[in-house]
Amino acid sequence: MSRPTRVAVADDEKPMRLRWLARRGNGGAEPTIAGWGRLGVPGAERRAEDLAALTAGAVLTRGLGRSYGDASLPPPSAREVASSVLADRILAFDPATGLLCAEAGLSLETLNRIFLPRTPGFCSPVLPGTQYVTLGGMVAADVHGKEHHVRGCFGRHVERLRLRVASGEIVECDRGRHADLFAATLGGMGLTGHILEVTFRLQPIPSPWVEQETRRVPDIDAFMAALEQSARALPYTVGWIDCLTRGRHMGRGILIGGRWAEPGEAPARPPRARRKLAVPFELPSWALSALTVRGFNFGYYHKHRGERRAGIVHPDSFFHPLDAILHWNRIYGPRGFTQYQCVLPREAGPEAPRRFLELLTSRGGASFLCVIKDCGAEGEGLLSFPLRGVSIALDIPVRADTQALVDTLNEHVLEAGGRVYLAKDAFTRAEHYRRMEPRLERFLEVRDRWDPERRIRSALSVRLLGDPP
Repeated sequence: MSRPTRVAVADDEKPMRLRWLARRGNGGAEPTIAGWGRLGVPGAERRAEDLAALTAGAVLTRGLGRSYGDASLPPPSAREVASSVLADRILAFDPATGLLCAEAGLSLETLNRIFLPRTPGFCSPVLPGTQYVTLGGMVAADVHGKEHHVRGCFGRHVERLRLRVASGEIVECDRGRHADLFAATLGGMGLTGHILEVTFRLQPIPSPWVEQETRRVPDIDAFMAALEQSARALPYTVGWIDCLTRGRHMGRGILIGGRWAEPGEAPARPPRARRKLAVPFELPSWALSALTVRGFNFGYYHKHRGERRAGIVHPDSFFHPLDAILHWNRIYGPRGFTQYQCVLPREAGPEAPRRFLELLTSRGGASFLCVIKDCGAEGEGLLSFPLRGVSIALDIPVRADTQALVDTLNEHVLEAGGRVYLAKDAFTRAEHYRRMEPRLERFLEVRDRWDPERRIRSALSVRLLGDPP
């Protein structure tokens, strides 16, 4: 590996990335800390470049705060979390193998900016829907992307982790050393220890541009067939579906597939940084109604002229389209939103997604963002989310009936043998989660060995796992 390198982040970049991490509550009297869904609790972050020292005695470490619910929020009895965002150095990189070691606070956005334009270029082996996520967050959530059916979760490509565990000891773990701790940390939502460093293997790419194909699909049954066909042909696949239209066009949408473009297909110059728009203020709660969402869905579906389109596109627009709008979570108003993401296993049959949409539309679940993906085999992380089947994710504005809607959807997912994604969850009940997750007892056994007193915990672990508040 080459010698350690400090990652330079412009002074005007960090405020943009961080200013939404905390806001004032109670009329400005008390600071609050929130997830991306804007559901917050009283609390604040402590930041320092020396993450090992910062995490001594800390109850939880948080990255860029892109988990939607309460996974990166402190438990009720704590008011501070450690923030990894200033610990963002690349410590070593071997261009011959792609092996990279970096501090946990390094963001995917910075990684893309450094490595995509190189010759030869590299990218993260897994690219989630946002690039505003740290390496520590990618491990803790064991993130997946449009390539899960080919490359699995991020944890599959991690070689080694350096953690501060609950005892205060700093431990290195991998598939040979402390293998139980390693497996529990992949997807463990930061509950097994404070992630300090991540060593993983980057993926070489032929160019930093993407050859994209899009196709308009008339209904959910045709969509499932088209998604399976696309997943066999392309390494990256995803679909947007209209989750409000009922009847024979229920589940219509746009199927998107892609691959890294070859040098002869792509522009010779690397992609330029794209200008970003911003939602300047919090919208009123009534701005996102069933009527406005229905109008958006109709327009988005019909603006796709012709059945198929193809061409070279910027990697940001393909992998991270919502990142083009800063603070887009403000459109959900003061009550915020939750993202409900579940996976329905293949054993549930091809009709399972249709039944899910029928249930959603019958309950009036309005979501302008409803994403469907093909998932591959279950990962090695003890609480990793995907399994072989279909993932469905939808954004739900928080309303008086949100808990009842989530309860109903969870009962359907349980019947199908599926589960929900903890990085997005805010409303799942403990009894539902325990029934969904047969691996939970193994995970808790690892926590019992490494943190019997539950010194490391979060608002999520209090809600779902019964940790001390």
